[in-house]
Amino acid sequence: MKPIRLTNHAREQARERGATETEVREAVSKGSREPAKRGRELCRYNFAYGKLWQGQRYAIKQVAPVIKEEANELVVITVYTFYF
Repeated sequence: MKPIRLTNHAREQARERGATETEVREAVSKGSREPAKRGRELCRYNFAYGKLWQGQRYAIKQVAPVIKEEANELVVITVYTFYF
């Protein structure tokens, strides 16, 4: 697998949305992929969570980075998180 690089924007969005860089990298390497805008891909990976997020308890945290595959690396453009 190609090296994974997070943009500064992706790092900021991950932090604001409750995902760690380790979770983002795992979502890219292990997650399911689907097409996104501009030739990019959205990766989805569910993590057992069982904690509070913004005052509510959730069992699952889904980390969903948007990536662009370059010749020598996978670039994470932004990161979404969903709580269930």
